[in-house]
Amino acid sequence: LILVTATEREAFIDTLARRTSPSIEFYLLALLCGAIITAGISLNSPALLALGALSAPLLTPLIGLGLGTVSGSMQFFTRSLLNLLTASLVIFGLGLIGGVISNSIPLPEPSQGQLHAQLGWPNFLVLAVGSVLTTFGVVHHRKRTGLASAALAYELFIPLAVAGFGLGSRQAHLWPDGLIVFGIHLAWAAILCSLTLFALGFRPLTLFGYTTGGVLALVGILAAIGLSATGAAISAQFALPTPLPSATPAPSSTPTPSITPSPTSTQPPPTATLPATLTPSITPSPTLSPTPSPTPVYARVNAPEEYGGAILRLEPGFDSRSITSALNGTLIIILSEKATEADDALWLHVRIPDGPEGWMLQSLIAIATPVPNW
Repeated sequence: LILVTATEREAFIDTLARRTSPSIEFYLLALLCGAIITAGISLNSPALLALGALSAPLLTPLIGLGLGTVSGSMQFFTRSLLNLLTASLVIFGLGLIGGVISNSIPLPEPSQGQLHAQLGWPNFLVLAVGSVLTTFGVVHHRKRTGLASAALAYELFIPLAVAGFGLGSRQAHLWPDGLIVFGIHLAWAAILCSLTLFALGFRPLTLFGYTTGGVLALVGILAAIGLSATGAAISAQFALPTPLPSATPAPSSTPTPSITPSPTSTQPPPTATLPATLTPSITPSPTLSPTPSPTPVYARVNAPEEYGGAILRLEPGFDSRSITSALNGTLIIILSEKATEADDALWLHVRIPDGPEGWMLQSLIAIATPVPNW
């Protein structure tokens, strides 16, 4: 515990409230952070995403949410939430602009964006550690709080920018998945900040309208946001990882069965008791020759190393819904007689063995050169 008397607690809360109120520098850094993160999503660069998180401002409004919750101040809670949502709107808007621009510029498939539009336990672990350490650093006025706050920005601002990018580029697997991830992370980060402040000695006060009832109401609001976003993700299958198909070994060459002619019937030798008439021989009935089925054309997914695989879509075109994805080296069967052009790219109709069929970029597929008995 860091506070002793009620007077000291009241004075410290007032000081901490002023410390968590953002300045104009907060919004300028949010603008810079959003621009770098959007560039990282567009160029599919993890390094730029990390740089954008490090460029983010100290997330003091998030600590303000926790402080308003543990103190029961609805006014301070609302003000901190509005400040945080204003910065979030800047990040989302920059991602939206980047997505619109990507429609006219050929860019790589945003696989990094897909990773950050999914829920996962490693992300929750980083979020928890960042929330606790950032709150502790702000309360104790530590100078190394920036790194912990960057971890929070990584888990909050990147999914938000991914949602804006997906909306602008009309990619259903990025929007609204990224927005749901942002809502869940924001709610639980605020709750974790509130619990950390409570553990450090902040308790509901009766002065200035800070009551226990207000604390319970604000905690209920945060929990409702987190639980509703989680329920939407589970019920509508948003922001949930898509299982990748395992690589199928190449089939061994199957020898073509040879057609065995059916034996013809033989005429019995004549006997002495038969009359001297010509007996016609039995004509064998024709047998149906089996028609061999065409040999399927196999290929493998061969995307650039930074992609790691290719996306299988319902129809040809980048706007079509994503069915699943396939890792490099995954065996596929080509169903197209020729490629189909859509969105200035060539698409092939393919099927994953024991899996779905759809359309995949021809440039991400390596087809074997036909040779005898290939």
